[in-house]
Amino acid sequence: MKYIFGPLNSRRFGVSLGIDLSPDEKCCNYDCLYCELKKAKVKEFITNPPKICDILDELNLALKRHENIDVITITANGEPSLYEDLGLLVREINKIKTTQKTLILSNGSAVLDEKKMLNLMEFDIVKFSLDSALQRTFRKIDRSIKNYNINEMIEKMAKFRANFKGELVMEVLVLESFNDNELEFIALNTAFEKIKPHRVDISSLDRPPAHQANGVNLEKLQNLSNLITTAPVVVVSKKPLKNKVNLNKFELIKLLKLRPQSEFDVQNNFSTQTKEILQNLIDQKVVFRSNLAGLPFYRI
Repeated sequence: MKYIFGPLNSRRFGVSLGIDLSPDEKCCNYDCLYCELKKAKVKEFITNPPKICDILDELNLALKRHENIDVITITANGEPSLYEDLGLLVREINKIKTTQKTLILSNGSAVLDEKKMLNLMEFDIVKFSLDSALQRTFRKIDRSIKNYNINEMIEKMAKFRANFKGELVMEVLVLESFNDNELEFIALNTAFEKIKPHRVDISSLDRPPAHQANGVNLEKLQNLSNLITTAPVVVVSKKPLKNKVNLNKFELIKLLKLRPQSEFDVQNNFSTQTKEILQNLIDQKVVFRSNLAGLPFYRI
């Protein structure tokens, strides 16, 4: 298949069947420092865009072959919102899907264009990137084709969220010496207070990027994530914490009141004793398990 790939077991969204809208070459309006794709000139459109009928033919075949798909993920070698017929494509996908949800992985710049923003409204889950809420750092990391104003983008993301009937996930990718400090995360926390996403995913590099950039370790991610208090947070990493979190009943209740914990946090970062206390609180109906854009969370 040319456009469909997977299924893949996503750490954040479940079992995903992907659709690549630019399989021939990278087409993106950003040139992010952390991008793993081969370096390419930034663009405002997708070169040689695939026909919707061809995508749907492959998707129908893939859905017959693969059961238990959680999400149909629209992505690209670059930015999928640059696909001209995105709105029509997702409406057609919505006609043939069953239990699956539609997801788009976007850099967020589409909110600055009214038509593109409306296209995103058709999805069940939208993931936007927001690596910095400070203009200077945003330009250094994401290097967009135009000098987008990050404050305007945040306001438009908040507008999108207010009208969006699906679930909005924000993603922050942390780079050493760029956005790995308290000032950056305080600004991000203020931005998320405006946007009100369903959850925030915080991650760093786990594969070599095309440009010169370095990630940070898991402990640093955990410490920075504690500064995000305006939305549920997931620290996305392949590695569990070395030093497990050991909490008593009252400490755990206080933590869950302030900040819901994801299934990943619980399974990989909590001590055995803390997990047992959590289970007792669930049995007592003090703590509840809920789903946020495909990820289980524990909350009061």
